[in-house]
Amino acid sequence: MNSKTDAQHNMPGAPKDEVFRDEINQISDFKFGTKVVNVFDDMVSRSVPFYGEMQRMISELAADHAQPGTSVYDLGCSTGTTMIGMNTSVAQDIKFVGIDDAAEMLKKCDEKLQEAGFTRPYELVEADIQSGFKVENASVVVLCLTLQFIRPICREKVLRTIVDGLVPGGVLILVEKILTEQSVFNRNFIKYYYDYKRRNHYSEMEISQKREALENVLIPYKSSEDILMLHDSGFSQTEIFFKWYNFTGIIAIKN
Repeated sequence: MNSKTDAQHNMPGAPKDEVFRDEINQISDFKFGTKVVNVFDDMVSRSVPFYGEMQRMISELAADHAQPGTSVYDLGCSTGTTMIGMNTSVAQDIKFVGIDDAAEMLKKCDEKLQEAGFTRPYELVEADIQSGFKVENASVVVLCLTLQFIRPICREKVLRTIVDGLVPGGVLILVEKILTEQSVFNRNFIKYYYDYKRRNHYSEMEISQKREALENVLIPYKSSEDILMLHDSGFSQTEIFFKWYNFTGIIAIKN
């Protein structure tokens, strides 16, 4: 399966990501502002390997674990791609709640949900996950490429908030960029990742400038560190459901 084609098939007509195309004299930390929002769907489909397949897997997992009378949360919902994917598999009477700290993202998300013909109950909440948010009566919570942007000192608190808001048997579906368990492989895996971006027509300047912008913002952990943190936060069982070099998907269950 070609991940680029698969992901873009779900996001037709997305404006092309050219945020880092031109040379920037002084690169600032990456932000999900208006400029990124407008090209986000193209950016993520060209920057995240097998993004479309990740979304399909999240939808399958959500469908099997969503419980009647509960809600499904997408934390860091961005433009709503994950909710649109889950909409086709999760029972229509289950409420979706999308949380994001960027008003522009939520506006775009709402537009996309309307275009997708959403009939289920849903709520979009502007909140900074890092500083405080609510999860209530949830059977599924999704953190798709979100936890990696939360300051490490705040991550366990975020996970505990999720655990507290999950019903018994509820799950967290976590997708993250990661570090290798053995550092000897890290350089190669990063090289393969940048080769992936080159195949998706990002220039050396774009790759370099985005890497610099993300340096202080996206802080990855090892899978083993994420799993330990999940258990320490109150999840009883974990399993890796996706792996591609320096990207992984983990499902965690609350007993």
